[in-house]
Amino acid sequence: MPIAIKKYAMLQNRVDPQGNIIKTSARGAWLGNRGQLHGDTQTILRPFKLKAWLICVLQFKDRHRQVMAPNLYTELFFYDEATAFSAGHRPCFECRRDDANRFKAAWLKGNPEYGFDHKVLIGKIDEIIHEERIDKNGHKVMFDAAIEDLPDGVFIQVSGEPYLLANNMIRHWTPFGYERGAPLLALAKITVLTPKSVVNAFRSGYRPQMGIDGLE
Repeated sequence: MPIAIKKYAMLQNRVDPQGNIIKTSARGAWLGNRGQLHGDTQTILRPFKLKAWLICVLQFKDRHRQVMAPNLYTELFFYDEATAFSAGHRPCFECRRDDANRFKAAWLKGNPEYGFDHKVLIGKIDEIIHEERIDKNGHKVMFDAAIEDLPDGVFIQVSGEPYLLANNMIRHWTPFGYERGAPLLALAKITVLTPKSVVNAFRSGYRPQMGIDGLE
């Protein structure tokens, strides 16, 4: 559920493309929700509580609340939408209904093997994405693919670091933005961070917002 932020402190509430919840002074362009993850002292106690991991707008219907208040869901933040998708989140149906419907349609088109139609509940899709983002030991799920087969907006991992794939370039991710782009790697296979069914949704027409404006 989206909010308007009353105060932004340096808390452990930013998310990186590998799905980690980190502490940084960098600001975020999107709000996220995985349920209540923190305790009374604003300390993260668990990586998630719900299987519905959402991407929300920062402001919606003049709602206001204190970030990481006791007994409420934990507000998470992302540098851009591509980062949020890589971590395993998807658009919220309350504050981003049009984007959520576009994503659902692209997901269904890109993943016909599940036999879902447009009437399927989003919770069914959340269950599949959940299996693709985190394993039973709490580790990030990754897979290998040919880099030339990947659409823009996907994150890959190189030497343990996250890189955004866009416009035939790769860009190293940092909490404050992307570094200058480099040519695609000449590798037969590359490790992919973005969940597989989400990659298929990108390939089928959903283009995530990417914070690369003005970069060469």
